[in-house]
Amino acid sequence: MAAPIRPRRSVLFLPGANPRALEKARSLPADGLIFDLEDAVAPEGKDDARARVAAALRAGGYAPRELILRVNPLETPWGHADLEAAATLPLDAVLLPKVENAERVHLAIELLDALGAPPGLPVWCMIETPLGVLAAADIAAASPRLGALVLGTSDLTKDLRARETRDRRPLMTALGLVLLAGRAHGKAVLDGVHLDLDDAEGFAFACRQGSEFGFDGKTLIHPTQIDPANAAFSPTAEEVARARRIIAAYGEAAGAGRGAVRIDGRLVEALHVEAARRTLALVDAIAARAAG
Repeated sequence: MAAPIRPRRSVLFLPGANPRALEKARSLPADGLIFDLEDAVAPEGKDDARARVAAALRAGGYAPRELILRVNPLETPWGHADLEAAATLPLDAVLLPKVENAERVHLAIELLDALGAPPGLPVWCMIETPLGVLAAADIAAASPRLGALVLGTSDLTKDLRARETRDRRPLMTALGLVLLAGRAHGKAVLDGVHLDLDDAEGFAFACRQGSEFGFDGKTLIHPTQIDPANAAFSPTAEEVARARRIIAAYGEAAGAGRGAVRIDGRLVEALHVEAARRTLALVDAIAARAAG
């Protein structure tokens, strides 16, 4: 049975060392929050940030947002302690940075289980290096507990020695490969961050582009990016109306023994009905998220 659809239109990175950001996040309309102990925290502040995040999560107040903890790599001085903390916290997933092979997924899950994490606690994987992109299919297939692939486009751009362009043409191959890997194995896939906070037009373009590609949503670095991302990755009123017409018309055609029907001049088959049902399920999930 397929997992219930969960909106992941906007997933905001929160610096673990920033108490103001941790507090403000309780009132933000993001679908998900990534409590970041890795890139957003200086080495000398790692232990304090872990304690601060743990206290904030235990205090609660973040529901119904999806809560994810990005830990440091296991080979760093902080990685094991981060996983140990994650095993005891009220989380929906643990985000592993710079994943480049399936073995890293297996090891993280084994450690979480040994540390007493809740049974089945999902892991998410950052795909942010050339090796990670090339191994994305193996990573996506590593475990049923792998819940999402997250593009780390900033690190990937650096490692590719590519130029930062608004149309992201240098990243198209990587974006497509990771999306293919995720979809082939039924995983959510999140687009990378947009770093220029003064470039609202460029951010809107990146959101539209990501939505057209098929990403579930976008990772964000600032609260001002939440509303545009939510809008871009939500079905439009026209898409919802068309989905309902497709389901109704196909149902009538099937009742008459026909396997296809024309709607607005286009042929509609069973595959279009499946997509229409997913659209309506996402709309319902978004409505439930807003009500919760």
